Amino acid sequence: MELLISFLHNTGFAMLDYRNLIMIAVGLYFIYLGIAKHYEPLLLVPIGFGILVGNIPVFKGLGLGIYEKGSVLHYLYFGVTQGIYPPLIFLGIGAMLDFSTLLARPKLILLGAAAQLGIFATFLGALFLGFLPQEAASIGIIGGADGPTAIFLTAKLAPHLVGPIAIAAYSYMALVPVIQPPIMRLLTTRRERLIRMDDGREVSQLEKICFPIIGFLLCCLLAPAALPLLGMLFFGNLLKECLVTDRLSQTARTAVIDTVTIILGLTVGASTQADVFLTAKSVGIFILGALSFMVATAGGVLFAKLMNLFSRDQINPLIGAAGVSAVPDSARVVQIIGNREDPGNFLLMHAMAPNVAGVIGSAIAAGVLWSFMG
Repeated sequence: MELLISFLHNTGFAMLDYRNLIMIAVGLYFIYLGIAKHYEPLLLVPIGFGILVGNIPVFKGLGLGIYEKGSVLHYLYFGVTQGIYPPLIFLGIGAMLDFSTLLARPKLILLGAAAQLGIFATFLGALFLGFLPQEAASIGIIGGADGPTAIFLTAKLAPHLVGPIAIAAYSYMALVPVIQPPIMRLLTTRRERLIRMDDGREVSQLEKICFPIIGFLLCCLLAPAALPLLGMLFFGNLLKECLVTDRLSQTARTAVIDTVTIILGLTVGASTQADVFLTAKSVGIFILGALSFMVATAGGVLFAKLMNLFSRDQINPLIGAAGVSAVPDSARVVQIIGNREDPGNFLLMHAMAPNVAGVIGSAIAAGVLWSFMG
């Protein structure tokens, strides 16, 4: 009987408290959104299951918890805390991106830049609420809607906030189809949503090859701290566009990015251990992150309207919302909203220009913040 009682005291059921149950419910909800609602399942399913893993109560000192040195999860989490996984994801993203729409209409890069307004507005808001400058910079980057960038910057500036910031960033990336449409409709008229854009010029293969090289040099000379992210992004794109490294490009955009996404999602989820995650700061981060994402969306739309005041070549303001770097989901949302107004209006390729510009813009913003706050 004593052995039985001892066994029962050593089970996770005996050690569970209400905070673990709250986080387990959150993990189950993430899994539900990924499977039933198809909201970024490649992200939410690993993160959701990771939350379950991180909130099974274990004895301290057995080397099981993600924050215990020597545990398997701690070694896997090392890639998050040291900023190893985000550049590898950027390598895969670069090998998937097509910059031809941006090269055909270079002025659309301004929309990607305008959408970064959410980052700096939230940075100031977080400072006002009493967060430390390094914490405020890490929270602000959520507005870029770029999970790897948010993780990379937070790992450098505020590693104790990696869990809540990563969860917030990926949550809002997954909820792009829910958050963005109301803002897009609110800030545009039906006449603006009906604007049809002409196809851009045809981009040569030479331009596609030169762009990642020139883009890398210009961006990293402007913001050297963005080198780990942008270096891998442009390198991946060069592998794709040079046409002589197909095997490497294929590996980067499949095996590499898929493997890293699985490990990153699982360990980020596991880092939401209830006693570490459920704090007042985490709640503040989620609120500020939502505001950051909304301001970023509004910034892109409003700047597109501003550009139309000075240009004969009218831009559909909806594509400004794609300036956040949730590739390609925000571009898909633009297509869906525009298509509802006019089934013959195809905005997807136009929206991809500010979308890929947003990826570059958020990485540059992270580099600038790191150089000032690091």
